[in-house]
This record gives sequence, C-alpha cells and structure tokens, in this order.
Amino acid sequence: MSDVRHVLVLPDRDAAEEAAQALGERFGVREEPRIVRDALAGEDDAEDAQWLVLLRDEEERLDTAALDEFAGEWEGWREEP
Repeated sequence: MSDVRHVLVLPDRDAAEEAAQALGERFGVREEPRIVRDALAGEDDAEDAQWLVLLRDEEERLDTAALDEFAGEWEGWREEP
C-alpha cells in the first residue's frame, strides 16, 4: 500500500463539512476525511482562510479527475501533490 493523500481546497467551513460528508456517499470513502483550516500567514480573519479536506487513498482507487469535478461543486479544487 502507498501513502497517497488527496487535498481538496474549499472556500469555507460549511463547504468543507458538506464535501467531507458527501465523499463517503459518492466515492465510498470508509475513513472520515479530516478538515483543517488553512489561514494565510498573519491572517486571523476566517474569511481569509481556506478549508482543506484531507483524504487518504492508500489503495489509489479514487479518480483524480472525479475529485477535481467534485471539489468544483463547492467552488474548490484538488491540490496536486
């Protein structure tokens, strides 16, 4: 097994929480994704933050193009490793 991880970058906490929940439904993800707030250096305002959904894919079974499209539904994107 490999240590493949996908990072979805989303514009706000609500989008990140909705996407994390939908990942299980749409892609059959068994492990709950982690949600992390990523603020720019020196920025404390939540509006300046991005929210990351961290998703492990050790079996490398998730299609990156499908994840790109999925993140786009919440005006986000998948970060390239």
